[in-house]
Amino acid sequence: MKNNFDLRTVNVTRYITPLREGGSLPALAEADDDFKYVLKFRGAGHGVKALIAELVGGQIAKALKLQLPELVFANLDEAFGRTEADEEIQDLLQGSQGLNLALHFLSGAITFDPVVTTVDAKLASQIVWLDAYITNVDRTFKNTNMLIWHKELWLIDHGACLYFHHSWNNWEQHAKSPFALIKDHVLLPQASLLKEVDAEFKALLTPEILEEIVNTIPLDWLQWEDTDETPEGLRNIYLQFLQTRLNNSEIFVNQAQNAR
Repeated sequence: MKNNFDLRTVNVTRYITPLREGGSLPALAEADDDFKYVLKFRGAGHGVKALIAELVGGQIAKALKLQLPELVFANLDEAFGRTEADEEIQDLLQGSQGLNLALHFLSGAITFDPVVTTVDAKLASQIVWLDAYITNVDRTFKNTNMLIWHKELWLIDHGACLYFHHSWNNWEQHAKSPFALIKDHVLLPQASLLKEVDAEFKALLTPEILEEIVNTIPLDWLQWEDTDETPEGLRNIYLQFLQTRLNNSEIFVNQAQNAR
């Protein structure tokens, strides 16, 4: 059965340059389709959990019709990086053999600056709602994780969301959390239509859509050593978390409204 959220898979052919961002080390790379990508490595930082967050967060943004660069699975051959002179990068490449995640590189894009670019109340409310829903801690004045490309706003970097998965204890409690960190969101001052957006977005994120999204998580990314859960058990917890959080969206919507 066709899944509307299935991604293309590309093979990485050339490592161009590291993009040092925080604790992770993504790279600009080229693939066998001749496009350039921002490549996120399974061997970096929080490993496959960061890739799962990037994937699920991005797929939800796509379901909500927000703009983000195309996501693709990116295969890294075992021979890739053997000639890399930088030892840290070589270790990262060797530790990331297999399936990784990449975002289409938006050539010429500039970092969103709230002082320069005004975002209307509807779009600001949509993005704040998304980030409150997926518990994304990383869209602040310090690091907006948005780009302006062709005069439009594009969302990037969702690897810090869904942080409940760094500890499975009390995931049900996390699902109903108000997400107090929304107070630091760069677009919160403009987000005056959260209740309206809440109704619209809850209608878009049907149980079927959420299931399609979590079904795109590669089985290989759900083989964890720090849990007794099976891969399908982990997949089901992601689905239950998202559904529970959606069913209780008034909790995080009220928190965001009160923080404005």
